[in-house]
Amino acid sequence: MRSFLYTAAAAALMCGGNCHAEGPLEVKPETATSTATSKERYEVKNFDHLLGNIPGLNDDLLKMHFKLYKGYVDNSNLLLQKLAALDAKKENRSPEFAGLKHMLGWEFDGMLLHEYYFETFGKSTLPNEEHPLMKKIKADYGSYDNWKADFVATGLMRGIGWAIAYIEPKEGRLVNVWINEHDLGHLAGGTPLLVMDVFEHAYITQYGLDRAKYIDIFFENINWDVVSKRFSSRAMGQN
Repeated sequence: MRSFLYTAAAAALMCGGNCHAEGPLEVKPETATSTATSKERYEVKNFDHLLGNIPGLNDDLLKMHFKLYKGYVDNSNLLLQKLAALDAKKENRSPEFAGLKHMLGWEFDGMLLHEYYFETFGKSTLPNEEHPLMKKIKADYGSYDNWKADFVATGLMRGIGWAIAYIEPKEGRLVNVWINEHDLGHLAGGTPLLVMDVFEHAYITQYGLDRAKYIDIFFENINWDVVSKRFSSRAMGQN
């Protein structure tokens, strides 16, 4: 069913089934007056400050990745616009509407996850053992090394997707999770602390199939201040 809906939406949008790889969906904008219309478009965040500042990841790879991220932002805006137009025309029970709704989560999560990922870069010192984040890691995994080993093992799993360290919403436990594609596997209501892209486009042009080397580089460039801030915000109830 999901495959059919995606096919219907892709056909309606004339994107040729490769929207995520080639950038924004190639359709003409529509004007919508529905209440579903967003007042403002999502903006592409500028991560150019990372260029030349991430040892182990070259600028060509990063620029390609930034361009891919921009496609998710553009597609999210376009999908929301088209859904609003269908709402306004009261065509929200059509296969096109259903297909676009299904595509929205994939594109929107692609936008958000890339922002979490890029924001994590910028090497800073690992917090000391008395830091609340480190205490949390030790409480739930026994030690930082145990947690890291589990996170790395998650990232090395076969397939494409993401490895994410989440604070789950029921008991507040730290859990490393595998996200398939962008929209499958998330912990509902969870707070992502550390997000690692393990799609091939994140490393293959530089490291080929050596994902383990890429993960080493990722860990060498984590901005622990950002991760700690995310944890602190969660602890204060600011998801």
